[in-house]
Amino acid sequence: MSSNALTPTHEAASATQCLTFLLGEQRYAVPILSVQEIRRFSVPTALPSVPDYVLGLMNLRGTVVPVFDLRVRFGCPRAQVDRFTVTIVVSVSNRHVGLVVDDVQRVLSLQAGMLQQRPAMASDIDMSFISGLVRDGDTLVTLLDIEKLTADDLLR
Repeated sequence: MSSNALTPTHEAASATQCLTFLLGEQRYAVPILSVQEIRRFSVPTALPSVPDYVLGLMNLRGTVVPVFDLRVRFGCPRAQVDRFTVTIVVSVSNRHVGLVVDDVQRVLSLQAGMLQQRPAMASDIDMSFISGLVRDGDTLVTLLDIEKLTADDLLR
């Protein structure tokens, strides 16, 4: 974790909170209520014949959890694992998935009206896993739809 620790912003209790993280220079966010835990990265057990973004499986206190490399899932090259690389374990529809990210940033409170719709793009670009965009200072943060992002035949 970087020096900007996971400290919630102190805003209205009605705000939706999201955990922000980095993939390269781009910031993304997932709903904080879907986050089970943040773990230091460890190499998962590899599986044969899976999509390239599936790194394998990890044991989470007796539960077998698939681990996705979000860089590869988004069509970017794999990054070197460093001291900031973590696995965010999210809970989706009664199952757990590990998401490998470059660095966890902070918890961001979203107030009503902050979320902007995703832009219209060419029909061959899959943006179904993007819920919208949020401006955080001068930076745009992409809010991910965890349900759609982790919808994979491996998990059914």
